[in-house]
Amino acid sequence: MKLNCDMGEAFGAWKMGLDDKIMPFVDQANIACGFHASDPLTMAKTVALAKQHNVTIGAHPAYPDLVGFGRRNMDIAPAELKALIQYQIGALKGICESQNTQVDYVKPHGALYNTMMADFTVLDTVMQAVSELDATMPLMVMAVPEAPEIQKMAKKYGIRVWFEAFSDRLYTDEGRLTPRKEPNAVHASFDLIEKQVEQLCETGTLTTTSGKQLAIHADTICVHGDGAHAVDAVTRIRTLVDRLNLNQPSKKNAK
Repeated sequence: MKLNCDMGEAFGAWKMGLDDKIMPFVDQANIACGFHASDPLTMAKTVALAKQHNVTIGAHPAYPDLVGFGRRNMDIAPAELKALIQYQIGALKGICESQNTQVDYVKPHGALYNTMMADFTVLDTVMQAVSELDATMPLMVMAVPEAPEIQKMAKKYGIRVWFEAFSDRLYTDEGRLTPRKEPNAVHASFDLIEKQVEQLCETGTLTTTSGKQLAIHADTICVHGDGAHAVDAVTRIRTLVDRLNLNQPSKKNAK
């Protein structure tokens, strides 16, 4: 099981996240590409930090929404959406190439991510965008009950998908994230977060808002690098995942 985290989400003088403290404990860095957060210098610094800690780099494209941090939905035609995604990935690929590294996967951000998981016509556009740019890059999507259908869609475009679960979010019975505006949408305690991660790793299930046991397959777990207790949360999740050791000892064990 891998750990991924959204990174590089500062913008100019506006700072967000604790990238330098979180990066040593994750396996995959989803780096913002300038549309919901980040700027060229922030992107370059985040790529360098990921490279320093041997962390896999992923592009984190979003709707063009700096003010709303990419969390507001937008009605964008498929051709334009495809171009927006390819533009952002291309920008990060250029910065990576300047540092002799590469973009290894794509994970959409915020409203774009949520929309594509609710509307598979949008997901189809995202897959097409990735496949046309570099079909060797996997697309990271939410681990949902419709996983077989998503895999079938990806096969049509000749790309792979990586399924992710969230360490600190409450799930609905339908296997989606509870909206942040609703009570208890984000787990407030370390114990709840650790319990969810352990359950996911050991049984392949998550407990939904009604108490239902939802079976999902996940390749990676999303952790968050912002917030007052982010470092404590991520280090505890790292320790827990390494202890469970489902696949092989993590490269982070030596740190």
